[in-house]
Amino acid sequence: MPRRSIFVYDDTLSEHVLSTEHPMKPVRLKYTNDLLQAYGAFDAGNVDLVAPRQATEDELLTFHTADYLEAVRGLSRNDPRVNASKFNFGPGDNPAYEGIYEASSSSTGASLRAAEALISGEADAAFSISGGLHHAMPSYAYGFCVFNDPVIAIKRLLAEGMKVAYVDIDCHHGDGVQHAFYDTDQVLTISFHESGAFLFPGTGFTQEVGAGRGRGYSVNVPLYPYTSDEVYLWAFNEIVPPLLRTFRPDALVTQLGIDSHYADPITHLALTVQGHARVVKELSELAPSRWLALGGGGYDLHAVARAWTLDFGVMSEQAFAPEIPEPYRTQYQVEALADPDELPIQDSVVKDTRTFAETSVKAVQGLVFSAHGIITA
Repeated sequence: MPRRSIFVYDDTLSEHVLSTEHPMKPVRLKYTNDLLQAYGAFDAGNVDLVAPRQATEDELLTFHTADYLEAVRGLSRNDPRVNASKFNFGPGDNPAYEGIYEASSSSTGASLRAAEALISGEADAAFSISGGLHHAMPSYAYGFCVFNDPVIAIKRLLAEGMKVAYVDIDCHHGDGVQHAFYDTDQVLTISFHESGAFLFPGTGFTQEVGAGRGRGYSVNVPLYPYTSDEVYLWAFNEIVPPLLRTFRPDALVTQLGIDSHYADPITHLALTVQGHARVVKELSELAPSRWLALGGGGYDLHAVARAWTLDFGVMSEQAFAPEIPEPYRTQYQVEALADPDELPIQDSVVKDTRTFAETSVKAVQGLVFSAHGIITA
């Protein structure tokens, strides 16, 4: 029987604007929904499209401080008394805008709605594309992220007595989620990302393995710029399957950022959308009966829509035709769902990315695997 899957979205999630110059464009969520609608994805008998809700203050307080929530509320209504810089708001990555509290609590509420569907048994898999805002810290905004919905959703699952594995394939290190669970063995966090030596937030090195009871439960696999599908998938399969099979989570939470795409304007990895979907397929085969998928980064807007369409096809066990259907194809001038299979990357670059990935994999295996009783050759 196909996996019972829900997709959490309505247009209220895509209507806000961070700023006219900001690379994070919420309209990419509408593009994704429109493409899935064009494919008839929500007509499948095992699929439901559900509306988000707003997160409550109590839910946000499971990770964020009361002072921070009050500041975001003030910024949301343009209160001049709020010291925006104290909470890392201002020109650049984290602009304040009218309605920021409501928009941010809606994306967090969408991820909580998805988690609740898994808890209740309404669904086996749930995709909250407006979520995945993995950089936000307890008392300040960071890296385009105001509220950390992955952390808050994971805490909701933990409250049900579940062990949770979190796998983050965004191009940026999942630092906020690692921070939240660095000292617990009830959450295994795994992040694959462009090395912090080259990209924000400058963290996520292999030696960041957790502390106290959590030692061995934070896993980081930094990658070299221009890492493409084959090298990425090799590294992923060396690390993720053995850890998930040993950890045996009750729920799997995945952050599916597609800023790892070769055409992304602010990052330097080189995945195709179909390569990204192959990673998601591996996750699908490893997922327990509860799988929560979140969005994340992605700044080439139509790469986002195509990737997350393919990803939801994997989750809901649907195959979509290679040619983009109407009316999406004409409206958005996008012809094909997949990218070219071969990218023009020099052999010497591929060799460098493989060497770097092998070093990261070997370091993780040496630092982490023994904590889980995994023996490598």
